[in-house]
Amino acid sequence: MKYKVAFVCVHNSCRSQMAEGWAKKLGGEIFEVYSAGTENYPEVKPLAVAVMEEAGVDMSEHHPKLLSDIPETLDLLITMGCNVVCPFVPNQHFEDWGLDDPSGGPIEDFRVTRDLIKEKVLQLISRVQSGDIELK
Repeated sequence: MKYKVAFVCVHNSCRSQMAEGWAKKLGGEIFEVYSAGTENYPEVKPLAVAVMEEAGVDMSEHHPKLLSDIPETLDLLITMGCNVVCPFVPNQHFEDWGLDDPSGGPIEDFRVTRDLIKEKVLQLISRVQSGDIELK
């Protein structure tokens, strides 16, 4: 059984996209992975795509999505720290990762965010597999 996890941000153009990329690469055997935003945005930030490519994660086909584009119920809902007030999405587990948005900053800021998200995704995988996060 795979658990449905969604990473949510305002524009779904940077942090939530990186989290989707990492979760698919590192946790694809246990997660059905989605990302979404609360507002429309034209593209995934090119620097986000570039730094993920550096780390071996291809996001070249990613595009911003809205909450209406993902399943109506989730096992895990993760917000990225953008003070997003999301419409209610039924879920079994919610957490906010409190990550600063690197948008508008230098590429190094994107790299730092990429690496923080990787660590958080690895921790999330470990917590789900160990039963620290109880999911039905």
